[in-house]
Amino acid sequence: MILVSSGSSPRVFPGPAAEIASRLGLSDTPALDLPLASAGSLVAMSLANDLAVARGPILVIGTEIMSRVIRREPVDPGVAILFGDGAGACLIHPGKGLAKVVDSRIATDGAFSGDLALSHGLNFTMNGRSIILQASRKLPRIIQQVLERQGLTSHRVSAFLMHQANQNLMDRVADALSVERSLFFSNIRRYGNTSSASMLIAAREWFETGSIPAGELVCFAAFGAGLQWGCLLAEVLG
Repeated sequence: MILVSSGSSPRVFPGPAAEIASRLGLSDTPALDLPLASAGSLVAMSLANDLAVARGPILVIGTEIMSRVIRREPVDPGVAILFGDGAGACLIHPGKGLAKVVDSRIATDGAFSGDLALSHGLNFTMNGRSIILQASRKLPRIIQQVLERQGLTSHRVSAFLMHQANQNLMDRVADALSVERSLFFSNIRRYGNTSSASMLIAAREWFETGSIPAGELVCFAAFGAGLQWGCLLAEVLG
């Protein structure tokens, strides 16, 4: 199966998943779209981990062309400067891989859905103050919930690979968890916010920084439109 997250697709339907499957030479593999901006790849990874046991390997992709969104007239320079284009992917396999998923949790709160939205043919809208307030509350809480279910504390985690929304939010989450800010991998200064692609890009770059000892725990986390947010805990394998 293929799960594709994109909040910047040029069409209402079909989304990019079917075209991606076709370009991979696949004619009957189910390819599903998750139009969940920012949190989509985390949600897809969590779902894929549950589905892989029954369906086999699942390719998760986050792909965004945010420049397509922010260039709509009238352009808001204060919003446009925040975003970038990008794509990332990972394979969730029921067998052995680079790491294994220990636990995950995803959540939704539609009460604030209007605070981060892209309507058909209209401009991107964001209540930045509301979004960072909700994210800085909800992300540490869900990370703690996942860790507590495993009898762990935040100090047991070697690295946090988070959606690269902005540095301020990552610093707030680190402070709320009482861990060093340096544990939160950051590439936001190079690419900006690439929405649902950002966490996968960050994960790839983090794994390229050097050999990661077996047994180390890595925490993935993301927050986005919906509101949707979640956490996935993984253990590095030897």
